Amino acid sequence: MSTLELKKNLIEKISKIENEDLLNEVNRLIEIETSDIEVYKFSDEQKAAIAEAQIQIKNGEFLTDEEATKEINEWLKK
Repeated sequence: MSTLELKKNLIEKISKIENEDLLNEVNRLIEIETSDIEVYKFSDEQKAAIAEAQIQIKNGEFLTDEEATKEINEWLKK
């Protein structure tokens, strides 16, 4: 099936759909494809910071949410 035939086929099928949720989902998918969203690119410095953080996590050098909250609360008391 050519691209033109596929487009015509889709238009025909979409025109017959009454389900608003389905139409919203089709619209969302089309918006994703046709939007001019620019993919964020990390700088070399950001990539290095991420790599360092990943190593720290592997080595267990991190705080749990509970531990971090406790430290923050202690800092705020001072």
